[in-house]
Amino acid sequence: MKRLLTCLGVLLAFVIAPSLRAQAIPAGWCRALPRPEYRSLERVFVHEPWFEVYKIEPGVFAIYEPHQAEEVISYLIIGTKQAVLFDTGMGIGDIHSLVTRMTSRPIVVLNSHTHNDHVGGNSQFEFVFGMDTAFTRANAKGSREDAQAELGPDMVCGDLPKTFNRASYSTKPWKISMAVHDGFKINLGGRTVEIIGTPGHTPDAICLFDRANGLLFTGDTYYPAPIWLYRPETDMDAYVASVKKIAALAPQVKTVLGAHNIPVAEPAVLSKLVVAIEQVRAGKGDVKAEGEGKAIHEIDGIAFLMKAQ
Repeated sequence: MKRLLTCLGVLLAFVIAPSLRAQAIPAGWCRALPRPEYRSLERVFVHEPWFEVYKIEPGVFAIYEPHQAEEVISYLIIGTKQAVLFDTGMGIGDIHSLVTRMTSRPIVVLNSHTHNDHVGGNSQFEFVFGMDTAFTRANAKGSREDAQAELGPDMVCGDLPKTFNRASYSTKPWKISMAVHDGFKINLGGRTVEIIGTPGHTPDAICLFDRANGLLFTGDTYYPAPIWLYRPETDMDAYVASVKKIAALAPQVKTVLGAHNIPVAEPAVLSKLVVAIEQVRAGKGDVKAEGEGKAIHEIDGIAFLMKAQ
C-alpha cells in the first residue's frame, strides 16, 4: 500500500460521511486520518461520500479517496473551454457524477499511468487519452483480479457506497479515444497542460505540467510514501532518467502534486528524489523487509518499495 509508514497525526475525531460510519474502523492505517496536511487546504463539500475534494487553486481540485488504503488522489483541472481529469481513481465511488457537478465543461480523462487504482472510473467517460504503449492497451481491457485485491482485509475504512457491488467489482474496460505522447499539450482555454513522459514505475507513466502556473502533477513517479518500484513492469534505469527529467523542471515548479496520501509538496522534493534513488541503487540507506520478496529502502525521508536483493 502506498500509505505513509509513520503516523502523521493523532486521531482526535475521525469524521466521515454518515453513510460510511456503520462499519467499525479497522486498526492500523486509518487511525492516522485525517492527515494534518489537509488542514491547510480548502475543503470543497460534495455529495459523493466516498470522496473528499480540496481546492488547490482556482480551477484545480484534488479528489481524494480516504476510505481505501491506497488513499488515491485524482485531479480535476478546469479551463474556460474544457477540463482534464488526471486519473479516475479506484472506481468504487461515482467520480463521473462528482466531476460533472463540479464543471459543465467537456471532460477529457488522462491517466498518470494505467495501474488499476488510477483508471477505475475510466469507463464512465467518453474521451480518454492514452499513451501509445502496449502496457496501456493491455490495461484498457480491464481486470477483476487487481480490483478485488483492493478490497482485502483492512483495505477499506468504513462502509462502501450503498450502490457499490463488492462481488462484481472490477476495473471495467475502457476505450482509448486518442493516443498521446511525451510533449503533447492540451489547451483547456486559459490554461495549457503538457504531458511529461516519465516511464519507470510503469512503461506508460507520465507527469502533467501546468507550466504557466507552476503545477507539476507527478502521479506515482513521486508521492509521499514508499514508491512502488518492484513490479514486473518497472524499469529502474528508466525511472532514474525520469526523475532527473522532472528535477530539471524544479525552477519552474511552484507545487508538486502526487497521486497518493497528500496532494501538495514543495519543488525541492524533486532533487531529493534524484539523490535518494541514486544512493539507494548504490547500496546506501536503511533497508527493511516488507512482505514476501520486497524491501523498503529509505534515505533522507524518501522511500522506495523494491524487490528484495
